[in-house]
Amino acid sequence: MFAPNSEAELAQAIGAAYAAAEPVWVHGQGSKAQSMRSVQAARSLSTRNLSGIELYSPKELIFSAQSGTKVSEIEAMLAANDQHMIAETPDFSALLGSTAPQTLGGVVAAGLSGPRRISLGATRDHVMGVRAVNGLGETIRSGGRVLKNVTGLDICKLLTGSHGTLAVMSEITMKVLPAPERRATVAIAGLDPVRAVAALAAALGSPYAVSAAAYLPAQAAARVPAVAWLQGSVTLARIEDFTPSVAYRADRLRSDLAAFGVAEILDDAASRALWAAVRDAQPLAAAPDDAIWRVSVRPSAGPRVVAALEAAFGAAGFLDWGGGLVWVAGPATDAAHAAVMAAALREGGTWQLLRGPDALRNAVAVIPPEPDAMARISARVKLAFDPKSILNPGRMRAGL
Repeated sequence: MFAPNSEAELAQAIGAAYAAAEPVWVHGQGSKAQSMRSVQAARSLSTRNLSGIELYSPKELIFSAQSGTKVSEIEAMLAANDQHMIAETPDFSALLGSTAPQTLGGVVAAGLSGPRRISLGATRDHVMGVRAVNGLGETIRSGGRVLKNVTGLDICKLLTGSHGTLAVMSEITMKVLPAPERRATVAIAGLDPVRAVAALAAALGSPYAVSAAAYLPAQAAARVPAVAWLQGSVTLARIEDFTPSVAYRADRLRSDLAAFGVAEILDDAASRALWAAVRDAQPLAAAPDDAIWRVSVRPSAGPRVVAALEAAFGAAGFLDWGGGLVWVAGPATDAAHAAVMAAALREGGTWQLLRGPDALRNAVAVIPPEPDAMARISARVKLAFDPKSILNPGRMRAGL
């Protein structure tokens, strides 16, 4: 494994791999090695030594850091100034059996977003600029260090979620926001999934600026101490802001949702613990050898996906993003994966096989195939960025 200490060394290493036409497994600390498809490569390249915060301007709400910088380091810096990363970055290390810390480059390359995605956007919406090295060993730059810039092709969004298959990011600039002073969660116990999603839709459509909305079946809720005492399923809507505003809005939301059942209001401490658990998918009752999927559909379809997969293989799961993100755990078999794909496609949605044994991950479509027209565009983009297909080949799809 080679871990370059500078962008120049990174470019040199990739240039050498390009000249030799040798595939490269690109990663940070390797915390997501068991996600997506595995990479068969002659070389291993880690960005872990490309670490350090290059710029932080609290008044401008922006920072720049090298891609190997630990997310925990960035979060600590922001917290000291009462700010936070907007998309509520999840940490799936526990799910993926890793003790390695997450890096900024890994989070952006994987396109990871947490519960706040439904209110303030995904990670890709907050990446303002990147520096990267493409598959020819050339250094490229897109965006900048200001919130207002026009640079033509938005390579920032193109690289976010590309899993290192187009270029290796060396530096990332991101927008941040002030952290909320207080949080509260309105919790309704005992609803079934259909009724719960109706309640979440009402909460998200209210004027109270709900920042997160999730549904935990009884089995999932029992795994989260902050709501286990409610003894059953829980339907959850979070409000974040200044203390007086949060108290008022939470009380009004509880009143507006009275038709769905008696609601409790969880305080700031309980809300922090609860949503950290939801963010990291801790409510998911997954056995060590289970596969884990994320299915994205329109929120009203979430309960139908849950019901179909419970009938197909006894799936365990829960709903985030107002019902639009279905977390699923079940046997790591071709049949279970086929059932997940079928359920997602029936509802016009997508899926991701987040975790599974190598034999399954390398044999099935871990993400949906692209329509022919989009696949042709993707192939041309890949050819432009990585003409010899040496960067993380096969990570997302066979041959790419």
